[in-house]
Amino acid sequence: MLTYSFENIDAESMYEHLYRCIKQDILQKKLKSGEKLPSKRSFAKNLGVSTITVESAYAQLVAEGYLYTLPKRGYYVCELEKGETPPPQPRREEPVRVEPPQRTYFADFVGSSVAKDMFPFSIWVKLLRDVTAGEDETALLTDTSAGGIQQLRQAISEHLYQFRGMSIHPEQIVVGAGTEYLYSVLIQLLGRSRGYAVEDPGYLRLSKIYEKNDVQTFHIPMDASGIIPQKLEESGAEILHITPSHHFPTGTVMPVSRRYEFLSWASKGENRYIIEDDYDCEFRLSGRPIPTLQSIDVMEKVIYINTFSKSLAPAFRISYLVLPKHLVTRFYETLGFYSGTVSCLEQMTLARFLSKGYFEKHINRMRNHYRGLRDKLLGEIRKSALADRVKISEENAGLHFLLEVDTQRSDEEILQSAQALDLRLSFISQYYFAPENRRSHVLVMNYSGLEEGRIPEAVERLCRAVLGT
Repeated sequence: MLTYSFENIDAESMYEHLYRCIKQDILQKKLKSGEKLPSKRSFAKNLGVSTITVESAYAQLVAEGYLYTLPKRGYYVCELEKGETPPPQPRREEPVRVEPPQRTYFADFVGSSVAKDMFPFSIWVKLLRDVTAGEDETALLTDTSAGGIQQLRQAISEHLYQFRGMSIHPEQIVVGAGTEYLYSVLIQLLGRSRGYAVEDPGYLRLSKIYEKNDVQTFHIPMDASGIIPQKLEESGAEILHITPSHHFPTGTVMPVSRRYEFLSWASKGENRYIIEDDYDCEFRLSGRPIPTLQSIDVMEKVIYINTFSKSLAPAFRISYLVLPKHLVTRFYETLGFYSGTVSCLEQMTLARFLSKGYFEKHINRMRNHYRGLRDKLLGEIRKSALADRVKISEENAGLHFLLEVDTQRSDEEILQSAQALDLRLSFISQYYFAPENRRSHVLVMNYSGLEEGRIPEAVERLCRAVLGT
């Protein structure tokens, strides 16, 4: 009769141990196909365990297809397959590869973050509490529309009218969990066969998203006013994705003449559209915000996209599209089956944050904060060892500026030195697709995540990295 040892089974239950022993014998063909197993009672007596232990092990093996039963005759081994079954190989323990922890730097001139004391946590928590106390519980627990809840879309519509001079209907707005998700939505809406043009240099993650969505991507070179229209026309692309109010990374603000050129380009093809990415429009630190391309579009060719990740915090994965009216119907007919990707609770809280004026106050406070950081950083640079060897540009348009340095060191050498000095830097040369167009020795200085007290030391380390001292 079969027998198995129950010593040293650790935390495993007795029935699980018996189940595994029998299963292994079947796989290794120690128990042959059609062979009858001992009755539950006699097997339990032989093993010195309860009948329930044997019954539970047999039941699991039957459920998985290793055994079968015949009424009043007992349990038999199943035929697993016609050919030879290889014995189970010993399991190799391999370490699970996980994403390495993100490094923190003494000063980070690349990443975006918000100082923890700048976010209005107390107000947000109060609004969240008001939402949970005042809203219908059923509404809070219901799937939201693919476009987002009506309250938030109405609040965004009013905000855009007051801040950006855009007259749009709430129905034109589609709320989603981050711009990366919305880029994919637009690809599904407009089609993968169109050909998408992006800026070169530009936001590298955008290019990767388009490429991973199997669309042909054209990297169009730029001049001082933005993408070169002739190069766009020559590419054959039908969708143009641009950042006209504050190009990343050059900081260029597209002049109105170039904007009208692109609107004219879009009007010449039924399937031509412009995606206007207005990612940090709230943080123009000098003068009024630049009017949007969407606000001067009379042909319904501009799709506007923006995010609250910059204005609130990167962790807020809430972004939105403004679709031309004729695309709204297409969106709900083709993509309306999607559920909303932002929780109803977050949407309702943000709607109140906007409609009650807290967002405007927060933006004003953040502008003052960022202006202070920028002025402090520029002041330290202008009195540093780099003062006579740098050219500063585009310092008013958003949360980064360009710092062109006069140095004999290569960009790669400076980056290596910066790493050793616990600085995170980026050069504009890193954002080009076409190597022949790359500009060297131009740093992209994102100051949104700096701590004011560290700026003097950060600039001192920057000088050492650039000058090699």
